[in-house]
Amino acid sequence: MESGSGSPRTGVSQSKSASKQTTEKTLRRLAQNREAARKSRLRKKAYVQQLESSRLRLTQLEQDLQSATSQGLFLGGGVTIGNISSAGAIFDMEYSRWLDDDLGYMSELRVAVQSNLSDGDLRVIVDGYIAHYDEIFRLKGVAVKSDVFHLITGMWATPVERCYLWMGGFRPSDLIKMLIPQLDPLTEQQLVGICGLQQSSRQAEEALTQGLDQLHKSLLQTIANSSLNDSMHHMVIALGKLSNLEGFVRQADNLRQQTLHQLRRILTVRQAARCFLVIGEYYGRLRALSSLWASRPRESLVTDADSSCRMTMELQSLNNQFSNF
Repeated sequence: MESGSGSPRTGVSQSKSASKQTTEKTLRRLAQNREAARKSRLRKKAYVQQLESSRLRLTQLEQDLQSATSQGLFLGGGVTIGNISSAGAIFDMEYSRWLDDDLGYMSELRVAVQSNLSDGDLRVIVDGYIAHYDEIFRLKGVAVKSDVFHLITGMWATPVERCYLWMGGFRPSDLIKMLIPQLDPLTEQQLVGICGLQQSSRQAEEALTQGLDQLHKSLLQTIANSSLNDSMHHMVIALGKLSNLEGFVRQADNLRQQTLHQLRRILTVRQAARCFLVIGEYYGRLRALSSLWASRPRESLVTDADSSCRMTMELQSLNNQFSNF
């Protein structure tokens, strides 16, 4: 009788204990969701403030350009400073701001990866970094309408970065090739997905490259076949063909943007965080290498021990900066 009457009480006690644990887990999950939502709102507010600040800077720059034009500081039909158009100058300013923001995003992402945040908090940071990259593609989409040559020649990038440019940006298949060893271990399904993405990216790159080569040949023939009597007619045709450059840069940027989004879908949130951290560090190294190249000794043979020592210290500092990667 006693054992029979004690068993139900034990079952009720266990049930209450399990219910309490479930409630605590639910409360913790809700608290994490609220914190993630709060950070998302803060990011959105900061983003809106950045847009407003950019709008004010653009307005000020336009006023400065108009003032310079009225003073005769610009020559020709287009507003240019040396070889940079007004649209190119505006994009360079916005790109510089984007790079400053990128340092903040990279720092936040690095801390998040090293501190083992929850998947929910890490997802907010990764999604914010994706939106950060979407912003540069939006800026390039605006700039390409006004000065496609500024973008396609990479005048906005550092010299070392320009060595690896393809139609105004990175080549997606090469980026994926660089990332695969850094993301190990990958599941078989992930590896198949990434290799398929690399293959489709390479095919799209080849198609765009062939199209651009055909445009170059057609443009050359148009200009070479013109005569003194109909040169203006041929120049009008050539201008029409040049306008197709904008389409090539847009398609290339769209391929780059979609590649980043596809990588985000294939990878787990922690792998994606590592992926974007590697990408950011890679371009940081290219920019740092450009700085080292610009500050290198100009003599053909470096015999000064102090110069050699200084260069060694700079390289060591660069290596320490990226030692974690």
